[in-house]
Amino acid sequence: MARTVHALLAVAAAVLLSFLAGRAQAAATDDAMIGLWSSRTLAPALQGKLILVRRGTTWRATLRGRQQQVTADGRSIHFEFPGGGFRGALAGRDVRGFWLQSFGLGQGGDQRFASPLLLHRTAFGVWQGTVRPLKDSFTLFAKIDRDDKGQLTAAIRNPELNFTAGAGRYQVSRQDDELLFRVGPEGATPKLYLKATVLHAPKRLKMELPDLGLTLELARQPPTQAGDFFSRPPGDAPYLYRRPPKLNDGWDTARARATGMDEAVLQQLIRRLSGLDPTAGRAPLIHSLLVAHHGKLVLEEYFHGFGRDQPHDTRSASKTFVSVMLGAAMQDGVPISPASRVYSVMSGLGPFAHPDPRKADIDLAQLLTHSSGLACDDNDEESPGAEDAMQSQKGQPNWVKYALDLPIASEPGTRYAYCSAGINLAAGVLSAATRTWLPELFDRTIARPLQFGPYYWDLDPAGEGYGGGGAYLRSRDLLKLGQAYLDGGVWHGRRIVPAQWVKLSTAPHININPTTTGLNEQHFANAYFAGQDGYAWHLGTFRVGGIDYANYAATGNGGQLLIVVPALELAIVFTAGNYGQGGIWNRFRTQIVPDEIIPAINR
Repeated sequence: MARTVHALLAVAAAVLLSFLAGRAQAAATDDAMIGLWSSRTLAPALQGKLILVRRGTTWRATLRGRQQQVTADGRSIHFEFPGGGFRGALAGRDVRGFWLQSFGLGQGGDQRFASPLLLHRTAFGVWQGTVRPLKDSFTLFAKIDRDDKGQLTAAIRNPELNFTAGAGRYQVSRQDDELLFRVGPEGATPKLYLKATVLHAPKRLKMELPDLGLTLELARQPPTQAGDFFSRPPGDAPYLYRRPPKLNDGWDTARARATGMDEAVLQQLIRRLSGLDPTAGRAPLIHSLLVAHHGKLVLEEYFHGFGRDQPHDTRSASKTFVSVMLGAAMQDGVPISPASRVYSVMSGLGPFAHPDPRKADIDLAQLLTHSSGLACDDNDEESPGAEDAMQSQKGQPNWVKYALDLPIASEPGTRYAYCSAGINLAAGVLSAATRTWLPELFDRTIARPLQFGPYYWDLDPAGEGYGGGGAYLRSRDLLKLGQAYLDGGVWHGRRIVPAQWVKLSTAPHININPTTTGLNEQHFANAYFAGQDGYAWHLGTFRVGGIDYANYAATGNGGQLLIVVPALELAIVFTAGNYGQGGIWNRFRTQIVPDEIIPAINR
């Protein structure tokens, strides 16, 4: 009997040891997945030296060994390569124009951008310049670790679009060489979102993203080399305040203390932002923070791998440039003003669908205050003029014409409804009134006078400049607009817009509240913040130390902000990647500025 008991105990012990060994092996296998995995896909793009040659009446263009015939009509020049093209004209000895780049990896690839390109004459009948396209990349990170219960979890992050594949945090399980990423409340059957196959020699994760039509291979990434995932690379020395460098871009720089700001307060802010966990719930994903005070650039810091020479998607913040171009056009004597009747100026694109006598009453001011009455509401999925509806339809490639053809939904000037198509229509009015392609108008009235570096202007499918947002700009350049407005419309002695236009365009012209939007309190709170708008500027007030400071701002989805506080001679730029997370990026303006930046000013 004793031998039988001992034998049974031995078998049980063996089974237990085998079970524990299996669990240990499984745990070790799971542990092998822990870490940061990443993939970066860079779309091929035409770039390099572009040579334009004229022999008699024949022109040809050469780029990276490819040749293309050129269409020349008078002084105008146009040619197309597969994946890019040029639109410009002879300008004295040189050829000035725009490189037209296809763009949109992970977004269908159907966007196009125009960037300025100057070809210098190097010999008789020969011009040369360098094509530098906007970097078109898609980066994916998967950070796998264990939660406090020992369960494998993962965070998926994409900095270009803030794509998370549907969730902020995933439960991860492994079946042989397959990783399953699931989401679900405790006690419920989780929903499968993603799968990844473990590849070996070297170890990689092959992940399919069906929503984007991409299949990526992620390799393990040492945290110290993943600066674009973390706010700042782990292990970096604690941040110490530093004066921004003075470059050949027009900015005067100074130490913050020279303009009356407490550098220790700014240093503490940057240290706090540098230590943020990007996988934490509702984490701010700030890419840049710049501050100008008393006309000097005193703070310039970048995060998540971004830098001063990298143009950033400004989203709807670039809507404000339409207002600036209107001021510049009036200054140049163009017969246009906020009171100009839209359909009168745009009659050349008629006839218009949904004829309505009220359309004749729509003026430019109403487009700039989102109160035109057209059936256009970006916050309403059923609205025919919503930006997503306009950009996804294929019937009308000219988005200005698309907006003009919309039906009337309310009496012009009586309802506020955020409408990107309306701002783009205002841009079309400016283009028609000045007889200038929108990128050329922007370049002549804003970019060159403000000494902009590389920038990229969004185009619609018809090749017209899109004024509804999406221009890529450097942060230092966006901040220049704020400084020019602080100086009454002047940058380094050159007038950009009249001083009166600065005052008029940043004055309140419409209230944003449940009454003006026609929404109940709950729906209003889900779509808007109460406040006032100027002409494509959002107005607000900071209350700091019992004092109210009026401000105006250009704002864009994700946290693209230009904020101007005239009473403090203060201009601030944020760029960020919190796309679709207004509750997060709006805090940059409502909390960081009044709680951490303005208090640094010695008043």
